[in-house]
Amino acid sequence: MDTNRKLVVGNWKMHGSHVANAELLQGVLAARPFGCDVAVCAPFPYLSEVAVTLAGSPLLWGAQDCSAHEQGAYTGEVSAAMLAEFGCRYVIVGHSERRAYHAESDQLVADKAKAALARGITPIVCVGETLAQREAGETATVVKRQLSVVIHALTHCIGEIVVAYEPVWAIGTGRTATPEQAQEVHALLRAQLAAATPHAAQMKLLYGGSVKPDNADSLFAQPDIDGGLIGGAALKAADFVAIVRAAG
Repeated sequence: MDTNRKLVVGNWKMHGSHVANAELLQGVLAARPFGCDVAVCAPFPYLSEVAVTLAGSPLLWGAQDCSAHEQGAYTGEVSAAMLAEFGCRYVIVGHSERRAYHAESDQLVADKAKAALARGITPIVCVGETLAQREAGETATVVKRQLSVVIHALTHCIGEIVVAYEPVWAIGTGRTATPEQAQEVHALLRAQLAAATPHAAQMKLLYGGSVKPDNADSLFAQPDIDGGLIGGAALKAADFVAIVRAAG
């Protein structure tokens, strides 16, 4: 991966169908070439067809979660080894929806990131604060705590991950952190990573939280924002392509 290129990742969440996926991916592929790295993270049942559709193209694909376990009696779970066998390049871990709805702890998120790296998959580790935490002035404390557990678990491998800052209050709400608010947190995370690895300057720090075509330019212009983790806008080819174009 070119360290100078931005990265835009579409997170489809629990959306998709055979027809919708094909239309979306063909729309994105038809808009090539792109000046940044692009990936899509699809629901588990569709990963194989996404892999086939994107084969031979520069677009990469990933999963939205993985188990912290290698294998075993964990009904409903999917291991990093299984994903790697099919050529998965990225996996989102610690998304705020997983933390909130599935009670995922900072330690579990770190364990999942470690499991992914062990199989050669790049984890996109999500961190972010709730509205109550931001209003209480706890943003820095929360995101640094979330990232510190991952740093401790991965030690010298921390430089191999992607970090996504997603203010919980801006996800799917239409509210977006201002470019200055986002940059402030990204700079904080970059400094925290710099204390742990000499590769911090080359690491990708993505912003996620209601990124749209009309605000992507200003967000991506910030010095420590290296791309985006895109939710709703990733489900519309025209919107996703516009955001990708803003990144490079």
